Amino acid sequence: ALAFLMNGEPDIVKNFLLKTLLLQGWEKKVDRFKLGEGVMPASFKVLHDPVRKTDTIIADFGENAIGRVAPVDSGFWWIILLRAYTKSTGDTTLAERPECQKGMRLILSLCLSEGFDTFPTLLCADGCSMIDRRMGVYGYPIEIRALFFMALRCALAMLKPDTEGKEFIERIVKRLHALSYHMRSYFWLDFQQLNDIYRFKTEEYSHTAVNKFNVIPDSIPDWVFDFMPTRGGYFVGNVSPARVDFRWFALGNCVAILASLATPEQASAIMDLIEARWEELVGEMPLKISYPALENHEWRIVTGCDPK
Repeated sequence: ALAFLMNGEPDIVKNFLLKTLLLQGWEKKVDRFKLGEGVMPASFKVLHDPVRKTDTIIADFGENAIGRVAPVDSGFWWIILLRAYTKSTGDTTLAERPECQKGMRLILSLCLSEGFDTFPTLLCADGCSMIDRRMGVYGYPIEIRALFFMALRCALAMLKPDTEGKEFIERIVKRLHALSYHMRSYFWLDFQQLNDIYRFKTEEYSHTAVNKFNVIPDSIPDWVFDFMPTRGGYFVGNVSPARVDFRWFALGNCVAILASLATPEQASAIMDLIEARWEELVGEMPLKISYPALENHEWRIVTGCDPK
């Protein structure tokens, strides 16, 4: 869609946005369980009937996916793409349509709903994003965090401050403030932060605790010390109680720069890291999705022996 916008073909993007919005309104069931109203399809296919000479769109909300996981990222990408279309064409009428406003509100009501979570991030299952297989990203993967932040900023610019939209605007402003603080404080890793984690005390209680997630220093993998340059840094893959996934994920870090989730200093540090570790992160590829690659015993545990 972004390629079509850059190529001066916005009508294709407009039709895509409206068509997928219609698919959002479908009843979504996995076995006997009904999914949330705002879930966007992970994919769809066109079914051709040669007898009637008609085409029908069949959407997949996770009920046909490997692992049966509903997509979290597709709703965020829809909001981001709607904003990209608006910025590219200058046409605000599409985003202002009642059905588009409702579509945004439905997506936002899913991810802004209150629950048992103590963090402003979003709890996700493995396989709910671009990496659609088990990759040990269950919890709070950086890719979803960055897309969530970007989608909230895009929605804030497009939602009408009417009766229904005003409440969402207030909730978005509060969430953006909390989310940016959380990500920049707890997901960011550079040489100084790595040294601090290595010296963390454990089993700390009360609000004075420095090691808020009770990360055990011995859990830091050896490769991180060789990988981290003195100049540079990145957002780690995941942070949850007693666990930090120190892997580098390209999409999450790049989107964090695009969305201004990363501060200007952090954005420069991410680019410094890519430059310093070009061989490891780029090599012969355009850009590796994650680093380092999983091997042997770790691959068996993390992916469940998934050959893909």
